[in-house]
Amino acid sequence: MLKKIKVGVIGVGNCFAGLIQGIEYYKKNKTKNIIGLMHQKIGPYNFDDIEFSSAFDVGKNKVGKSLDRAVFASPNLVNWVKLPKNKTVIKEAPVLDGIGIFVENKINPVKNPTPIEKLEKEIEREIKRTRTEVLVNYLPVGSQKATEFWANIALKTKCSFINCIPVFIASDREWGKKFEKARIPIVGDDIKSQIGATIVHRVLAKLCRNRGATIDRTYQINVGGNTDFLNMKEQERLESKRVSKTEAVTSQLDEKINPKNIYIGPSDFIPFLENKKLAFIRIEGKMFADIPFSLELRLDVDDKANSAGIVIDAIRLAKLAQDKKIGGPLIAASAYLMKHPPQQFADERAREMVEEFIRGEKER
Repeated sequence: MLKKIKVGVIGVGNCFAGLIQGIEYYKKNKTKNIIGLMHQKIGPYNFDDIEFSSAFDVGKNKVGKSLDRAVFASPNLVNWVKLPKNKTVIKEAPVLDGIGIFVENKINPVKNPTPIEKLEKEIEREIKRTRTEVLVNYLPVGSQKATEFWANIALKTKCSFINCIPVFIASDREWGKKFEKARIPIVGDDIKSQIGATIVHRVLAKLCRNRGATIDRTYQINVGGNTDFLNMKEQERLESKRVSKTEAVTSQLDEKINPKNIYIGPSDFIPFLENKKLAFIRIEGKMFADIPFSLELRLDVDDKANSAGIVIDAIRLAKLAQDKKIGGPLIAASAYLMKHPPQQFADERAREMVEEFIRGEKER
């Protein structure tokens, strides 16, 4: 019998709640087609071969609880299915820069936190004790120091690293070299949702390019009602997020757009939207004979359902790389699954590259 992929999660928030509950949903509905995955199997691994062996958070209402209880704790909003009892207990994580000023009273971090040096050793012991193989980073946007802490933990414990947030690790040359030297796979940075604002905007931009039109101005405005959007009200935490989303779109164009004519990024927090995310996209340009055109689109999605299937693929591709003893940034997986990969490719080509990697025709 094939062993499970033992996964550790960093941040037991809404994104992870959607991931674990989505897996359970399909386990309970075995006759349903599994929507949102590249394949039912990647290599030898099914979606339900993922086992959450360790988990880490800073919230006092989550630390010490079992995983099946913690995913329903405030301020999480995902409540799709009931989870079976889970023996994994949430362990304390360091706060560092992981909590923004607008969400601190929502998250309520552990009082009298463990000193960082002691906590680091405890985390390493937990990962080794549970034989965790892959770490998934679900920290809030803007968690630069905290993400670097966990990237170092991945290097020390020989865990593959899936970086779902816009802190540049996989796409940073120095960090990439560290993972390559250690022969540890990393997929990143900043998860690209199944049908999200950035992938839709990216495809529309490429459509305009392929049809010979020019893009003169464009914007993407996003609003939502969960703690992710509340956290992003703090503008200082948004620099890398704006870079990640903007480069994901402009990478598909032959000609650069004047920076003053492009705006892409989170815009506001509307509490009653909860996990719903609304995106408003507009493209203005010119067609034949310099005749102007404009395109507008409104996207309405559940923000947490949107990324879960992508993360399942990322986990399985990282595990496949582990099995093949391949380390460093996984170029194909990152290009297809992430907004800010080490190298940008057209999505069609990136998918082909992933297929080649799965078949063993491409190293990374």
